[in-house]
Amino acid sequence: MFLKRVKLNQLILFMSVASAFYGCVSTGDSEEDKPIVVIDSNKTDIINIGGALFSIPSPIQTSILLKKTGANYNKEILNSNKNSANYSTNFKKAVNMGVYGADLGYVTIYEQTQDAIGYLQAVKKMGDDLGVSGAFDAALMKRFEVNLGNKDSLLVLVSSAYRASDAYLKNNERDDVSSLIIAGGWVESLYFSTKIAKKNKGNKDVIQRIAEQKKALDNLIKLLTPYYQDLEYKEFIDALIDLAYDFDGIEMKYTFVAPTTDAKNKITTINSKSEIVITDDQLNAITEKVDKIRTSIIG
Repeated sequence: MFLKRVKLNQLILFMSVASAFYGCVSTGDSEEDKPIVVIDSNKTDIINIGGALFSIPSPIQTSILLKKTGANYNKEILNSNKNSANYSTNFKKAVNMGVYGADLGYVTIYEQTQDAIGYLQAVKKMGDDLGVSGAFDAALMKRFEVNLGNKDSLLVLVSSAYRASDAYLKNNERDDVSSLIIAGGWVESLYFSTKIAKKNKGNKDVIQRIAEQKKALDNLIKLLTPYYQDLEYKEFIDALIDLAYDFDGIEMKYTFVAPTTDAKNKITTINSKSEIVITDDQLNAITEKVDKIRTSIIG
């Protein structure tokens, strides 16, 4: 089922990557323009692949959720920006551009400005190596430094850089790069969640977010499957498939409750409820496998 090929008839719009990481839009490009930042911790992003729509969760929204739950900033869960010098293949560079994008979003949400500079530099290095250096040029780095302390502006600036990368990817038909960046960001944000859930076992919101990744994981596998013949992809996809078997055991409960209608005000209220049930054993198994996958892609 997981190895069914999905033909990519069109390039994945890289703007969706920017949206997936930062979930924000701006009224202008200069520092003087005030950004409009739309943040919803429950948001997922829709990616159009060959006419099929895939819902991919946003790493930045996961970081927002983690902060909302009261989880403290923990630099130890991030991929060290110093590791950026270690990645030699395009596979490693692309997937870790996604990882570092999630890391950059995390440090920015927690307003760790000095760490943010280091992670922006790591993203820039990956972009340079992949041929999208124009999006992360000296001007962007300068603007980033000028806006240190302004979380909303920082999110907008990096989002703009990711959108600018779209031109390169479109012109060079680099579907594989787009797919890996999305996958890397997803793995990193799920890794964050499992670490927080393990430390704070009573945190139902984080555990619920982990369980909700069941469908997203299937989508990622389909997204990457066209590249299965490549050894690096094969090992990555096989690991994701193995993880998916643990997610398959998660129970989705739906309880129908008849809707109520306020005829006077013409309002109908939906009362049915859905619930995702994940056991401690399932959570532990998922946590262990996510840790292994993440170690394999950042190592």
